[in-house]
Amino acid sequence: MREYVIFSDSGTDISPIKAKELGVEIVDLLVIMNEETKFNREVDPKEFYAYLRNKGMATTSAVNLEGFTEAMEPTVKEGKDILYLGFSSGLSTTYNAGKLAAEELSQKYPDAKIYTVDTLCASLGQGLLVYLAAKKKAEGATIDELRDYIESIKLKLCHWFTVDDLMFLKRGGRVGAASAAVGTVLGIKPVMHVDNEGHLIKRGTARGRKNSLDAIFEKMKSSVTDTSVMWICHGDCIEDAEYLAARAKKELGVKEIFIDYTGVVIGCHSGPGTLAIFYLGNER
Repeated sequence: MREYVIFSDSGTDISPIKAKELGVEIVDLLVIMNEETKFNREVDPKEFYAYLRNKGMATTSAVNLEGFTEAMEPTVKEGKDILYLGFSSGLSTTYNAGKLAAEELSQKYPDAKIYTVDTLCASLGQGLLVYLAAKKKAEGATIDELRDYIESIKLKLCHWFTVDDLMFLKRGGRVGAASAAVGTVLGIKPVMHVDNEGHLIKRGTARGRKNSLDAIFEKMKSSVTDTSVMWICHGDCIEDAEYLAARAKKELGVKEIFIDYTGVVIGCHSGPGTLAIFYLGNER
């Protein structure tokens, strides 16, 4: 059996340290701050959220086909196969660029297996899927088995989240200007998820921050099927992440909980105070 490597992109919000631990290659997306373009890995998340709180502006740029080709080709040249798990096509063009690069490399290296999966996931939801893939690979799964496994569970990878500042969602066109203004004044927080097409969808609202945290936790309580692992990401609000982690352990018996920052690519659109939970459930 040929050796293979799992690739993903920084839509996963997996840090370079975590990626190395998992043995996963991450293709870096780009963030533009003060008209300066930087790779995702070059930006410290805590400093990034301080920058946003000080009214700094940031936008993102997906990796193009050439960027994916440059990242993947050395692995194929070494005689290894590739499984790329990409950022939801419902939120970014990143996956499509990775898929085109894989198709071109497959023509150039016909003996290589270069598979792609549109995870229809984002942030540490995508990250959790990559983690589960790395775990399955370590257990001895072939590249074909792993691709089929990820396809079979990706629509059970639940994403529930809320934000603290609606104006960031307004900038990205996720909520209207009037709704953002009224919601800000009244302290209304959205309860949102990523649907089966990989789109960001509002599923409800809550009055006040704590109520919004409790609302997304109630979504988990009603749908979780696997309490072995849960991932949480936060936009520089670690106390809120720890609050949900404590509830998950106490009320659901979740065994393993990983907490990290919402990365800068997602954070550009969600802002400081973003809080999201990810787990396997009966459906999204």
